[in-house]
Amino acid sequence: MTPRRKSRLYLALVMLLGATLIVTLMLYALSSNIDLFYTPREIVQGKGQQHEKPHVGQRLRIGGMVMPGSVKRDPHTLQVTFRIYDAVGSIPVSYEGILPDLFREGQGVVAQGVLGADHVVQAREVLAKHDENYTPPEVTDAMKPVQNVAVMPTGQHKDAL
Repeated sequence: MTPRRKSRLYLALVMLLGATLIVTLMLYALSSNIDLFYTPREIVQGKGQQHEKPHVGQRLRIGGMVMPGSVKRDPHTLQVTFRIYDAVGSIPVSYEGILPDLFREGQGVVAQGVLGADHVVQAREVLAKHDENYTPPEVTDAMKPVQNVAVMPTGQHKDAL
């Protein structure tokens, strides 16, 4: 092999290695910034259609309806706790901040945050349904009754006990 061919081969290998490194770093950065969407059912039962059960400390989005009677506000701070439910279960959410004007019990919401201990979502953002005729498809599917599954009054799934 001539020295010129050798130098071209080394240059091509270095460029390929550099491109591989750049793509790997980009994919790693993107994977740490993804917030997957879950329903309360997927968190309670751990049966996701597209992904596995979330773990404590994972960033996520959770969508469903605000459970009537579950909204509790701290009178001295902006701390609010409430439950998001679907046809199978409910998940408590803790949020500190000003809620959207359309936020109310019985309305559809999506909360973005981190899953904490005991399945409590520590939300950093709460988005309320903006129109009475629109509900995200994931929330609509989650609210459909599931065959042969009973929900206890506390929102716990009977098979989870």
